[in-house]
Amino acid sequence: MIGFIGLSHLGLNYSLATAAKGFEVIGYDPDPGLVARLQAGDFPIEEPGFQSLFAAHRTRIRYTSDRADLAACQLVFYALDVRTNERNESDLEPLATLIRESAPAVSGLATSVVLSQVRPGFMRKLVAEGAWNPATWYCQVETLVFGDAVARALAPERFIIGSATPGADLPAGYRAWLQAFPCPVLVMRYESAELAKIAINLYLVSTVSVTNTLAEACEALGADWQEIAPALRLDRRIGPHAYLKPGLGLAGGNLERDLVTLRGLAAENRTEAGLVAAWEANSAHARTWALRTLGRVLLGERPNARLAVWGLAYKQDTHSTRNSAAIELLRALPGCSVRAYDPVARLEGGGWDHVAVVPDALAALAGADALVVMTPWPEFSGVQAAEIAGRMPGRIIVDPYGMIGAPGCAAAGLRHFQLGRG
Repeated sequence: MIGFIGLSHLGLNYSLATAAKGFEVIGYDPDPGLVARLQAGDFPIEEPGFQSLFAAHRTRIRYTSDRADLAACQLVFYALDVRTNERNESDLEPLATLIRESAPAVSGLATSVVLSQVRPGFMRKLVAEGAWNPATWYCQVETLVFGDAVARALAPERFIIGSATPGADLPAGYRAWLQAFPCPVLVMRYESAELAKIAINLYLVSTVSVTNTLAEACEALGADWQEIAPALRLDRRIGPHAYLKPGLGLAGGNLERDLVTLRGLAAENRTEAGLVAAWEANSAHARTWALRTLGRVLLGERPNARLAVWGLAYKQDTHSTRNSAAIELLRALPGCSVRAYDPVARLEGGGWDHVAVVPDALAALAGADALVVMTPWPEFSGVQAAEIAGRMPGRIIVDPYGMIGAPGCAAAGLRHFQLGRG
């Protein structure tokens, strides 16, 4: 029996992937209301493929709020999402509290693995303060990506394992679980594993920042980034899987959190991290691309323009609006009248008197002076430019991801503005 403790986004996906691999699973969360929802098949997350996978394997997974059920587990994963505040700083206290309260219910012979992303130094301190046997405690770098969580949980790229004694064999039950997911397994000391996730994300941040910087240069010079990117993918020093799609800066929270974490570590240990500030500044600039484009082509003359906005989520295939460029854009346009649509995400909080959320993409076009496509949902690429032109009185499309074909826009008499395309 394998247990997952903490049934947020991370725990739900990995517990289900574990059941899909043939293991019997107990999912524990101290919130009985949440557990009741899960038992009824009502999940608080949106992930492609999640519901169908649950339907196929629900007989092997049981959700509970009774800690005593954890005593039957030979292997447990602590899998609570680590939230960040408005400054993108991690709040590890809910995870630490969950571990302290549930660990006594776990068998002393069981193996415990912290799957949540933690700050370097967390595991060593956790084991010492709990006076637990370090040979039974591990951390594992998760590969959760919103919108692709099911696929990545079922077929991870690699497992990075943090251990108190990296040279020792892993426990048999843990090895059996790892072998169900055929991928490389890297075992290293706690601190190396904790820092590895930050290192991966910061290399991604550097690619995102360089791509967005050059995409903006393309617009000014009349070049097209989509023509340049294939040349980079053919360079073996960069590779075919490099992240070379221009976008609206960093969003979602995880990358920003790792920048903040590294900046804090540098301050504590008196190391140099000026590059982090440059990445953050680059991201902040990129996030305003749509607003700057609107200001140049429309709002300078019509500051109270009527806008259609497609997409609220920070990226496609997720309901999350954490650090979403779309939300930031809406907050920057209080003088405009906005009709917004997203297939999954919703507006939260107050301050949205100028925004009407409509039930479909075409309904957002009514009366609009311009369309702004802020999230690259696949359904948007299926809308023809001629249909947009027939429903929207304005002639402007601000489309950073190129979801609406530029040739079709030209044929329909629409002015199309795309990030990275002069």
